[in-house]
Amino acid sequence: MRTDFDYLCRITANLSGIPARVYKGEELLSFHSPVTLIRDPMLLCREQLWSAQEHVGYCLTEHFYYYGILRSGEIRFIVGPTRQLPASDQELRELAFRMGLNKEEAEEFGRSMKAIVNMPVESLLLMLCSINYMVNGEKLELKDLTIATDEQDALRTIRASQIMQKDGPQQPPTTPHNSYSQEQAILRIVRKGDTAALHTWMERAPAIRGGILAPEHLRQVKNLFIVTATLCSRAAIRGGLDVDDAFSLSDSYIQSCERLDTAEKITNLQYHMVLEFTERVERLHLGEHPGKLAAAVANYVQRHLSENISTEALAQSLFMGRSYLSAKFHRETGVKLNDFILLQKTEEAKRLLRYTDRSAAAIGDYLAFSSPAHFSRVFKKYVGLTPNEYREKHA
Repeated sequence: MRTDFDYLCRITANLSGIPARVYKGEELLSFHSPVTLIRDPMLLCREQLWSAQEHVGYCLTEHFYYYGILRSGEIRFIVGPTRQLPASDQELRELAFRMGLNKEEAEEFGRSMKAIVNMPVESLLLMLCSINYMVNGEKLELKDLTIATDEQDALRTIRASQIMQKDGPQQPPTTPHNSYSQEQAILRIVRKGDTAALHTWMERAPAIRGGILAPEHLRQVKNLFIVTATLCSRAAIRGGLDVDDAFSLSDSYIQSCERLDTAEKITNLQYHMVLEFTERVERLHLGEHPGKLAAAVANYVQRHLSENISTEALAQSLFMGRSYLSAKFHRETGVKLNDFILLQKTEEAKRLLRYTDRSAAAIGDYLAFSSPAHFSRVFKKYVGLTPNEYREKHA
């Protein structure tokens, strides 16, 4: 009997409250969604989804959305995006920016995305297992997709062998470690948010011999990357970075690392990660001894960079009066509150100009400047160059 994939697509979308689409090869055959999406965010991770080889699988995006995929011959049945917890407004604006949407489109897109049902990945996979049985005649359980029994048995055997070896005569380490002092130096730099010191350290960095974490070189490099991400996130938290922001940044980098296939790419990504953690802490630090107020203000601004930030709303979030907050912030940091907000937006604009291909007008719009002229005027005030001049200089 011929499978009616359009029917399955429509029923799945209506039942789950999550968009579903059917592709045959590269051709989109069906798309059904409980909400109207101005553009399909699935296109951002299409390459990752198309690389799936199993009948049922899923992928997690850098914005913590996941998509389930079912394969049957040339057919790809894709459900998503969804996530376990609702996305913040800032996360949705970042996603819309990545998709090339303007401000008005981003607002409409954000409203639509909020209306999509949040679902645990396990529930999404169970739903696809049911469809897989109908389509491919294959019975799959959740454990078949997330836990490999053979690997678990092998791990038990290996672990038991390792424990027995530890109980026997101890062997000296095959590789001496010299990484601890260097590790502490990097973590101090991250905790202090000292990007200048990080650049200096990298110019003079000694060869570091870390412990052996895997028998295969690429896996060893990835494991060291994960350790570095974990340590840097903790150091950044101690430096004042918001806990959720630090953990989200760490998770995002680890996911990016796992997708890389050469040690050189991972090394470059690792330096960029350490630099970003350091820069984020640096943005929080004003003066030699930043107080809790400065960190609280900086964290609020970082979470609302793409909004028109008012000092009134900022003060309300900190349970203070606007005038009192402005005076106290200026007294403690030596920087006017409005100047600090615009400086943070300018720093983000510099990053986007260097590392994305979006136009200066689109970046200014994303950062909630009232017009391209306003964005250019503010940017030149703090950088000394117009946005386009800055991009050309750093091309």
